[in-house]
Amino acid sequence: MAKAQIVTIDSGRHNADLQATAERLSRSKTYQNLSTIIICPTRGQIHAKVVQSWMSLIRPMNQAVIGPMFAIGLEVGDAYNQMIQGIISNPGFDNYQYILTIEEDNIPPPDGLMKLYENIDKYDVVGGIYFTKGPEGQPMIYGNPNVLPKNFIPQPAIPETIQPCNGMGMGFHLFKLKMFREMPAPWFKTLQEYNPQTGSKCYTQDLYFYEQAAFKGYRFACDTRCKVGHYDINEDIIW
Repeated sequence: MAKAQIVTIDSGRHNADLQATAERLSRSKTYQNLSTIIICPTRGQIHAKVVQSWMSLIRPMNQAVIGPMFAIGLEVGDAYNQMIQGIISNPGFDNYQYILTIEEDNIPPPDGLMKLYENIDKYDVVGGIYFTKGPEGQPMIYGNPNVLPKNFIPQPAIPETIQPCNGMGMGFHLFKLKMFREMPAPWFKTLQEYNPQTGSKCYTQDLYFYEQAAFKGYRFACDTRCKVGHYDINEDIIW
């Protein structure tokens, strides 16, 4: 049953603390240009559980967020290189600010992209946290930038914070597009080589990129508030 009320003038909850409201909107970056292109390398089939999470992803209101753009059947480093080269070569994308990488087995939260936008002005790449698959899964946060020499030693995850690092995976990560205009291609390379002077190098495409980008002075962080699932299609488990 409805309660009886005496109606009085009410300016609204957001007006009640206008300073707090302004700070909330500033954090969300919704008054900035958040134009984003979503890209995904794939073998060609993506599970419905993953697709459902992508369809639920909140996009900033009245902003140009397009994609996912897919590269099918290419080696993962080549897939990223070809998609990004196509983007920066297309004048229609000249004013776009960001690239969001998403991979075919990653399940982001609905507000994941909005969380990544909050701190992208402080870093050049901000990514959600996800773990390697399996019972012994490790967070894909590599290297403490305050520790020398620079390395990709795995970091333990610090809950609910923005955690600076030297590298991450690419399952759900927001990149400033200008990085790819400023750095020479190829940006991503799966590397397995031996040099008598420098020793062995075995990198996945992501850590190769982060090593090259760090030389240019770019900065990276993991947003551990943005919790991303890692779907194992064979076991039907989200790690």
